[in-house]
Amino acid sequence: MTNSPYLSQPLPAHGAPHGPLATYPAAPPQSPFGYGQPGHAPMPGCRVCGAQPAENFTVRAHQGLLVVMRFEKLDGPFCRTCGRAVVRQMTSRTLLLGWWSPLSLVAVTPFTLVWNLIAHRKFSKLPASMPAPGRQSLPEGAPVYRRPVAYVALIPVAWAVWAITGLITHAG
Repeated sequence: MTNSPYLSQPLPAHGAPHGPLATYPAAPPQSPFGYGQPGHAPMPGCRVCGAQPAENFTVRAHQGLLVVMRFEKLDGPFCRTCGRAVVRQMTSRTLLLGWWSPLSLVAVTPFTLVWNLIAHRKFSKLPASMPAPGRQSLPEGAPVYRRPVAYVALIPVAWAVWAITGLITHAG
């Protein structure tokens, strides 16, 4: 993350995410008026850096643990930079930890990865913006495919190929 004092503030207890998500600030309250004009929907600012425009979308992470599963989600709004940073971090974590239960392997982790791909596309369509004064956006870091941890996902793919090959060769 960054050394921003805003990011190190504790989240409120009600509805606060647990684990690695606890480092993100709670979504800022929205005013009932957009830019001071009554009757207009408020334009949300990024929950991390306050930049506008921001897209209100949920980013997910999943961890499969042999017989149980752990789900994480982080609701926006996020600007382009912070949204892509959150997607990259949570997708990398899902690629590393999401495959380790049978249901996670075939259903939950693929769904989570597709969901985050949709989120990445939404955030990438936003124009670049500057953080609000006194705040910093999250560093995006390397794309997911350039992170070594993402290649742990090849283990279940190799296992599936091995299992299918074994079924085919031993079926006769």
